[in-house]
Amino acid sequence: MDAEIRESAVGGRVDAPPSKSYTHRAILAAGYTDGETVIERPLVSADTRATMRAVEAYGGTVTETDDELSIQGFGGRPETPADVIDCANSGTTIRLTTAAAALGDGLTVLTGDGSLRSRPHGPLLDAIHDLGGRAESTRANGQAPLVVGGPIEGGTVSMPGDVSSQFVTALLMAGAHMEGGIEIGLETELKSAPYVEITREVLADFGIDTRSTDAGFAVADGQSYAAADGRYRVPGDFSSISYLLAAGALAADDGLEVHGAYPSAQGDAAIVEILDRMGAEIAWDRETGVITVRRSALSGVEVDVGDTPDLLPTLAVLGAAADDEMRLVNAEHVRYKETDRVSAMADELAAMGARVEETPGSLTVHGGDTDLRGARVDGRGDHRIVMALAVAGLIADGGTTITGSEHVDVSFPDFFGELAGLGADVQTTE
Repeated sequence: MDAEIRESAVGGRVDAPPSKSYTHRAILAAGYTDGETVIERPLVSADTRATMRAVEAYGGTVTETDDELSIQGFGGRPETPADVIDCANSGTTIRLTTAAAALGDGLTVLTGDGSLRSRPHGPLLDAIHDLGGRAESTRANGQAPLVVGGPIEGGTVSMPGDVSSQFVTALLMAGAHMEGGIEIGLETELKSAPYVEITREVLADFGIDTRSTDAGFAVADGQSYAAADGRYRVPGDFSSISYLLAAGALAADDGLEVHGAYPSAQGDAAIVEILDRMGAEIAWDRETGVITVRRSALSGVEVDVGDTPDLLPTLAVLGAAADDEMRLVNAEHVRYKETDRVSAMADELAAMGARVEETPGSLTVHGGDTDLRGARVDGRGDHRIVMALAVAGLIADGGTTITGSEHVDVSFPDFFGELAGLGADVQTTE
């Protein structure tokens, strides 16, 4: 699908979409229970459907109703799947459910699309092996397809922290069902650390106590997953909110309100503070969950994206509209997402007239030397690249066509509908 966006103003009110990160974790946490859990206001998207399929493959059931999921858990010992688990394009799904597979008695095969099969899983496979499980990459390169079996026992493992925080999340979630629990030591600095805090927040809501240690994180055994009153409500997603706030800061003369933006462990809530540092007229009422933003003159700043890699595409676009240099640093790990997001944003913004420089660990956008113009750009099969480029299209001279725009279904299925509802000149074609 192509999406064409023409220079246009936006404004009004929009509700924050539910969080993909919380939805993934809540679905699997509900799968780890021995009973039924209702997840309220989940994000139902291509990625979270992959996690639902994995829960069902392990013996749980997932039933969709209006704005809710009803999940019957498989408990602490998943069944051996009758078929390969296809995680599609969801790195979160394959990593979290790989650790779940290691709790079972049989073998599980997990794979995904071409992009997913290029992403690294080696540290997680090594940890499962060290805990007594079987964990192999069929191509012996740490990438899917993966073959995983157990049951593993608890204990102490160590792993690098600078590849993916999802490895820590996967082991923490499974650890409550391991005999003896688990202690995870980190050999290097933990990147994307707020995502582990999201995991710990969800686990606490399901009755699982985790703790931070001098070396890393730990969870004790003998705990049972159970949400209070059998229900869990998913908060709004600040990764998705970032595109709405960027659109407001660039194109909302009369202001834009985002509702449902309540405080949580999400690191991407930093978008509010970053926009404020750039000079945006922005205000966040944390009690009511409402953020208000309007078109503002922006100045470039330096942002360390070590803990907020998903913000890099949004921030790159904001930098193209700023009056001077925007530097995004500590970005090496952003190259290992659905695509190399550093190079993708550098190339596609350059195609729209931006002056951009990249190094292995940084992206610099020279907004003062940039006048964005409409162009035909490639969404790279990556939902975050597509949405960021759509925001750029709001202020580019002429029309911008984004190929592969259907990939917004991964995290924000109604993105283009919401953008149009705010006044943007948007058309999509198959």
